[in-house]
Amino acid sequence: MQCFQPLAGRLAIVLTALSWLAVVAASPTAAQSSTPEAGGKSIEIVAFGDSLTQGYGVDPGKAFPEQLQAALRKDGLNATVDNAGVSGDTTTGGLSRLDWSVPQSADLVIVELGANDALRGVSPDITRKNLDEILKRLTERGQKVIFAGMLAPPNMGEDYAKAFNAIYPALAKQYPVIFYPFFLEGVAAEPGLNQADGMHPNAEGVAAIVARMKPVIDKALGETADAGGASN
Repeated sequence: MQCFQPLAGRLAIVLTALSWLAVVAASPTAAQSSTPEAGGKSIEIVAFGDSLTQGYGVDPGKAFPEQLQAALRKDGLNATVDNAGVSGDTTTGGLSRLDWSVPQSADLVIVELGANDALRGVSPDITRKNLDEILKRLTERGQKVIFAGMLAPPNMGEDYAKAFNAIYPALAKQYPVIFYPFFLEGVAAEPGLNQADGMHPNAEGVAAIVARMKPVIDKALGETADAGGASN
């Protein structure tokens, strides 16, 4: 019997050590130190738009919402970016699906709509009315909004472009939103950043959009965090 006593003692020490490690691993301090982002608040972002948001023509994982989510998580943020883009959607279509496409739980909504209105020659009055109602509903919910502007293509004529392009800055002044004047800034008309149709960004173009918009998005998330802290 004596030959088993040292082994039993060693087993007791091992079991004690394992129990201690289990307690330490379960403690909040240990979890936070190993994965700092895991203890942070989950951030829900909805990218609400048309084919430019949806990711027309790019490989899975390369659309704007997915690339933005990857960039935010690289910074250590516990962020999820939902893809609420629908190819071909006009502002009329966006307004009709707003309530079920954008949950009230979203911390931040990126609104990118209007390109198809311009391509189809939709009356700027209709586009303005739809975007007005979209921003009204979202801001009345108390949600933080980044409002991305759009420009009419040159072939629509000077008068149309003047009326259409004025919609976005005017509405941005009317509502408490963060305004990003042109969603395709730095990408439009750049052959290397667009697909063969000359209208939709390729994966590199999407990455360029994310890089340009990210400081604005970071600012919006910072304001959201500050507002949340002040209310608690």
